Order: sequence, then C-alpha cells, then structure tokens
Amino acid sequence: KTDRPPLAMDAHGVARVGGSRVTLDTVIGAYKSGASAEMIVDQYATLKLEDVYFAIGYYKAHTKQVEEYLRIGEEQADRVRAKIDSSGHQRDLRKRLQTRQQD
Repeated sequence: KTDRPPLAMDAHGVARVGGSRVTLDTVIGAYKSGASAEMIVDQYATLKLEDVYFAIGYYKAHTKQVEEYLRIGEEQADRVRAKIDSSGHQRDLRKRLQTRQQD
C-alpha cells in the first residue's frame, strides 16, 4: 500500500487534501465556518478523516502562511471573475437566460 501525502500541490499550485480533488481552501473554509472534521468528511466523501485532521492541524500550526495562501488564491479568483465579467459573454448569457425564463 502506498500512502498519499495529506497535502499536495497540483500542477496549478492548488493544495489538495489527501490525494483528493478537494482543496485546502475548501476544508479550511468549512472549518472556519464551524464544521468539525467529521462534518467535512461527511460532506466530501473522497476525504479521509485523518487527512482532514492533518489539514486543520497544519492550518493551526501555520496560520499565517495558510492565510496568505488563501488570500492569494482569492485575489486570483477575483481577477478571473473580473475578466469574465468584462468579456461581455456573461452579459449575453444572462440576457439569453432571462429571455428563456420570460417565454
């Protein structure tokens, strides 16, 4: 049996928990919102309890670094959203959907 690392960076620099597709951002966001490790595992079936405990422990031991990682990720997401919003494609899609709803 090969153990997977509790945290691993993917090709895009996103930290994933326990070899799953679930991001560190997601786990820490749920934890900060009051979810227990057990609740997080119940919500994301691909996670193992020990990996979630590790992620929370890592966050508690390295809060400053993890918060910086989360901040940078949020800034990148904001830039992508702004780019999408400014492209006009989103407005066109919204108009088409509103037209369909009215019909």
